Amino acid sequence: MTRMQQDLSASPHQNGFSGTNGKDGEMLKRVVGKIPHICVIGAGVAGLRCADVLLQHGVKVTMLEARNRIGGRFCQSDALGPKVDLGPNWIHGTNNNPILDLARETNTITMSWDGRQAIYDHLGKLLPEKEGSENFEIVWEIIEQAMKYSNEETESIPVERSLYEFFEEKVQVMIPSEMEGDEQVKRKRQSVLDIAEMWGAFVGSPIQTQSLKFFWMEECIDGENLFVAETYHKVLDKIAETALKGADIKFGHKVKKIESQGTEEEPRVTVEVDGKDSMTFDEVVTTTPLGWLKRNLDMFSPALPTRTKQAITSIGYGNLDKVYITFPTAFWHESSSSEITSHVSHDQSTPNVPATTAPIHQAQSEPQHTSNATILHYPGFTHWTKPTYAPTTNPTHWAQEAVNLASLPTPTAHPTLLFYVFGPTAHHLATLLKSHPSPTSSPAALESLLPFFTPYISRLPNYDAGNPAHQPSKLLATLWTNDELAGYGSYANFQIGLERGGEDVEVMRRGVPERGVWFAGEHTAPFVALGTVTGSYWAGEGVGKRIIGAYGLVGKEGDVVGE
Repeated sequence: MTRMQQDLSASPHQNGFSGTNGKDGEMLKRVVGKIPHICVIGAGVAGLRCADVLLQHGVKVTMLEARNRIGGRFCQSDALGPKVDLGPNWIHGTNNNPILDLARETNTITMSWDGRQAIYDHLGKLLPEKEGSENFEIVWEIIEQAMKYSNEETESIPVERSLYEFFEEKVQVMIPSEMEGDEQVKRKRQSVLDIAEMWGAFVGSPIQTQSLKFFWMEECIDGENLFVAETYHKVLDKIAETALKGADIKFGHKVKKIESQGTEEEPRVTVEVDGKDSMTFDEVVTTTPLGWLKRNLDMFSPALPTRTKQAITSIGYGNLDKVYITFPTAFWHESSSSEITSHVSHDQSTPNVPATTAPIHQAQSEPQHTSNATILHYPGFTHWTKPTYAPTTNPTHWAQEAVNLASLPTPTAHPTLLFYVFGPTAHHLATLLKSHPSPTSSPAALESLLPFFTPYISRLPNYDAGNPAHQPSKLLATLWTNDELAGYGSYANFQIGLERGGEDVEVMRRGVPERGVWFAGEHTAPFVALGTVTGSYWAGEGVGKRIIGAYGLVGKEGDVVGE
């Protein structure tokens, strides 16, 4: 049994949360029968789901949201014409995933990719099909080996050992050379290491800083990784339905202090809001992003317990942004060259990870309302590895990658490339657009970023610099890296130097219920859903059930929720 499976099996609930709320494992008790007034800070997925659970049991809920809309990072934009997701694009795992259930319920179009990749080398040359496919397959074999090794040997792995170091060791074994200095072998090994850079887009940080010791925490729900072709807008509407009807949602309310009072049995929590009157509640659920928590630890009074602060500080926070670039026509998609038809399949018994640009493996059967990408033309994913041909705009050779949205199923396809940018690249682009609002789709933003992306776009099939139809017409950048309310980043990750990763997540997940303070979000999710929409959903649901259980409120089936 893996560590993630242990996390789920430890609880009678599918989402991995038990009803234990108090210190040392005892059940936390409030005044039985009291209908509490709960404050939920943040109207993202975790906050909306928490409010949903509470409202269904008659609890009074007030939501404080700093933005002027619901959804948090789970939102969409029409700036390009076609609707696109500014936050998550994926459903990570299809086995017993409530987000997939909501996608089916709302008839949201999702899709599975066929695994084809277009891989360009450091000189900008497209790798031949056979070579690209072989090298890409080796990358995933090493990922799978690293996951297994991390699961089995986590206690003995040094905290400073990175996933990249594991790759460096494994390529020597998997690509052996009988003659030292064999240039062909050296090139193949380096190509695999270059392709491995794509892992950064999965976690928002370079592979060189990914903790091998806690790599097991990157495994997610079994099954397929689906791309939400139609965007998540209908799923968001469904998740928000109960809260919009039953909660008092106060937009433009930025919290600046949370002060706990009262007793463990009857806590009282006062929330101070910037430029608004203070409000007092029985419990407060903080669903702000981890990056925001890290920067605002001093807002809690009394100060959070030392161990809680350590946990919040220790877990990493990634930078993943998106740049959508739309063209008059999908000129790259018109090619049918056999050079770009590589296909990679994977053993269904291997661990699943939260794919961002390339699913590790696909299920054998298609879920309802799911379509396949077209395989007639250009692949779904393009990787420009270690580019040396952009010395002015990319002197440190950051790898780039994009998703071909022209491959989406009808009627969702459009002539757009979705670039996932992470870590140093995300910071660089955020600096270029520092004076722009977040997100941005202005002509000035297109002018600012186009020189950075042109070296990669120009390598695509059929590109003609003199053809106006091959020049970008619109650009949309998410800029979470510049967003204060997003915590200047995207989601939790696990960096080298981390000493107690699993325990840190459990500490944050527990919160400080004896003070009436709870935490929810992707950073407090069950281990199989950290950093995902499903994780946020489960985290909000878990806290809602724990609060209901503490007050002894009865669920719809007559059971006491949380026990």
